[in-house]
Amino acid sequence: MKRGEGACLICGEPIIYYDKMQEFECAICHGTFSSNASCEKGHFVCDECHEKRGVEIIMEYCLSTNLRNPIQMIDEMMENPYIYMHGPEHHIMVGAALLTAYMNAGGDLNLEEALAEMKARGSRYPGGSCGLWGACGAAVSCGMYISIMTKANPLTTKSWQQANRMTSRCLEAVAALGGPRCCKRNSFTTIKEAVKFTEEEFGVKMELPEEIKCRFSYENVQCKKKACPYYAK
Repeated sequence: MKRGEGACLICGEPIIYYDKMQEFECAICHGTFSSNASCEKGHFVCDECHEKRGVEIIMEYCLSTNLRNPIQMIDEMMENPYIYMHGPEHHIMVGAALLTAYMNAGGDLNLEEALAEMKARGSRYPGGSCGLWGACGAAVSCGMYISIMTKANPLTTKSWQQANRMTSRCLEAVAALGGPRCCKRNSFTTIKEAVKFTEEEFGVKMELPEEIKCRFSYENVQCKKKACPYYAK
């Protein structure tokens, strides 16, 4: 299957969602998992298999760039064929781009350690959480970014508050645009909020493009087109 032909990594057929969790065998690693989704032909790919190569690409890219613009960074990463139109790799990519841009813009950070933690945390956040949990993974990835950057944990005070405020701001911005889900739209939206929040709270100014235009709408069957602020013909 070539990228852009469909959602299922095995056959390209659309993904369907179920009201109740079901047991599926991953078509790649053959492990058994509980999930609310499969393709129309019954194929299922677990999150780890779906994101594995994409996450490697994200880590390699972030450790090699000096960009301060996290939108430009994810736009370049999204061009890689292993960063699919939708998928849990975005839950890592958003926070990774922000951590990298933060350090490149003068933030105090051990990037290699921060990215490793972002990978560990983001990998635990499931695909489809935007609709099934009511909490978009791109938004939570921004909260993870703040948590990692400030070393927040359940017992801290101000940093705990900042991480939760970051996620709530991102969720509000994502919800304002409406469904259905789009990992590209949500990634652009949450990163914009995180860049503003970082400057407000920490005085570190990253860069943003004057205009964000999505180059991936042709891959998204559910694209909102002109109803999306990033849509470009």
